[in-house]
Amino acid sequence: MRKLFDTLFKSQSLIYKYLLYIATVCCIVFFFPKGGQFKYEFQKGKPWQHDNLYAPFDFSIKKTNEEIEKEKRELRSRQLDYYRYDEGIVRQVYQDYESKFPTVFGKDQFNTTQIKTLYAAGKELLDGFYEFGVLQETVRKNGAETLYLVKKNEADRIDVDQLHEINGIGNEIDLFLREKGLRSFSTAFRRLFRDLIKANVDLDKSLTDRALTEALSKLSSTRGTVDEGKLIIAKGEVVEAENLKILDSLKQEYESELWTANNYYFILFGYTILVALVLMMLFLFIKKYRPAIYSNNVKVTFIFFNILLMVFITTLVVKYNEAYIFVVPLCILPLILKTFFDARLGLFVHVLTVLILGFVVPNSFEYIFLQIIAGIVTILAVTELYKRANLFISVGQITLIYIIGYLAFHIIHEGNLDNIVLATLGLFLLNGMITLFAQPLIYAYEKLFGLVSDVSLLELSDTNSRLLKELANKAPGTFHHSLQVANIAEAAANEVGANAMLVRVGALYHDIGKMNRPTYFTENQITNVNPHDELPPTDSAKIIIDHVIEGIEIARKNNIPDRVIDFIRSHHGTSMVYYFYKKQQESGEGVNEEDFRYPGPIPFSKETAILMMADSVEAASKSLKNPTFLIIDEFVDKIVAGQMNADQFLNADITFKEIESIKKIFKQKLTNIYHLRVEYPE
Repeated sequence: MRKLFDTLFKSQSLIYKYLLYIATVCCIVFFFPKGGQFKYEFQKGKPWQHDNLYAPFDFSIKKTNEEIEKEKRELRSRQLDYYRYDEGIVRQVYQDYESKFPTVFGKDQFNTTQIKTLYAAGKELLDGFYEFGVLQETVRKNGAETLYLVKKNEADRIDVDQLHEINGIGNEIDLFLREKGLRSFSTAFRRLFRDLIKANVDLDKSLTDRALTEALSKLSSTRGTVDEGKLIIAKGEVVEAENLKILDSLKQEYESELWTANNYYFILFGYTILVALVLMMLFLFIKKYRPAIYSNNVKVTFIFFNILLMVFITTLVVKYNEAYIFVVPLCILPLILKTFFDARLGLFVHVLTVLILGFVVPNSFEYIFLQIIAGIVTILAVTELYKRANLFISVGQITLIYIIGYLAFHIIHEGNLDNIVLATLGLFLLNGMITLFAQPLIYAYEKLFGLVSDVSLLELSDTNSRLLKELANKAPGTFHHSLQVANIAEAAANEVGANAMLVRVGALYHDIGKMNRPTYFTENQITNVNPHDELPPTDSAKIIIDHVIEGIEIARKNNIPDRVIDFIRSHHGTSMVYYFYKKQQESGEGVNEEDFRYPGPIPFSKETAILMMADSVEAASKSLKNPTFLIIDEFVDKIVAGQMNADQFLNADITFKEIESIKKIFKQKLTNIYHLRVEYPE
């Protein structure tokens, strides 16, 4: 049991990778749409590349979404509204008429015959108004001339003009009385009917909506059927018009029938195998070509997290509305991976992610082609993100490639540029705008995963930062030395294609440990007093060696990234403090070599190796007297050769050719620094 636990403990990093791999595969398959895959690939405007296709079973030809929407719009425009007739209001109006009529037409003013005539005329007016009812205002929906009037629970279709409007009652009274020869009583009737007539017909919205819903539900989503065995399309025939609609219908029917209880687990198994193969290729690539990343579980988790995030967002958009598929800013993936790692890994991960998404998106060939091309452009175009204009220019190039690719596919499908959907071009512009979100996303990833980008390095390289200001105040000689090292190391990094910004920042911070005891380092001594004269060589060596450990502690307290701390840790490698070692030997006392050797590690990258060479060359150059080009040439060769003989570069990914190029740059820079000047006359 103890051996088992020991094995598990030693293999915990590998076990974590296995668990991450399995979890990612499961999540991606879970996000996939629940449906099978049609076994034939086809595109509008291109020839059918397979054998003659016959209907494998009876199926209906489905209408397109555009056709269904058009029918719905037409139905809505034809649909009539329902208005309800209120009997209670009518009864109340007639009762009010009986009570108010005598107050307007009294017996003192009119004789009995006239009263009866006027009373009958008023009743006739009311009967005319309320035969179909009175509206508060006229309503004509979409120009409709008719509507349904619900009266006594029966709906009759009537003309809109058969209903009366409150505002038009006065004119109708005048017209009626003129026809009856009672025009002189118009004012009295107007006064009577002004407060008497009330609207009793109103829109029944619930009934209207219910009728519309019922009518919409009766719309058929299909138009005709295809019998089993019927030829759908022949080999070489162009996929267009009716053939395309039939093939789309067959594809939908096939995928819906394939995903049944019997086939469910088989299809899931197939999806799992394919996704597992893709992610396995990624693991193998990282393990073989990026071992430093493979050994770091945080970085591996970061890569898989971004793949999972893109798959999740894309599947979410496809389920909501597949027309918005190109809104997903997939080019953020290679952009971010190139920022934190390198271009090759970014492109590889992008291509594998696009292959996975090919199972999810419609028109997978078109989608994969456009996304891979856009990913390549991203890798080629995006450089020096710390310069704000570069991101905008790169995003503009990516968006342009999307639009050009889309237009090219449109020409292939349609044969011309007619019927271009401008909204789709707008989606590409929106995609570009979202891609600009990469900057704040990079910042968030730096804080979440502890990674470092060029933007952070640019901030760290600011000599006005608090830590570098403190170094300049406490150890001005060390600060000046760090600036000189940064300049020559940056030039050397540019020459051999290393990360110049990273080397420069590493150089600026590599000696911050000297702040604790600055006077023990010669570059900070401004008098002839040397505190090492009063110390035994072993103690002096310990103080010199400890500046590495103390520098690491200071850097961590100030939240300096680990990639920069690596330069502090390795800039002396496992070299020896040779001056005090020789001094101890000369004293005649016993010498323990380990007391005079830096703890390491030795440089493990091209950048850390460059800093070690630059630091040693610049520091030792201060001891040169009357330096000339030949002296500097021999001096640089001697310093670097000594480090190579001490096996300081065994773990660094650097070649002899690159070392020669670096030495050449060092010689040029030092020659420029120590160039001779003309002696001015007094």
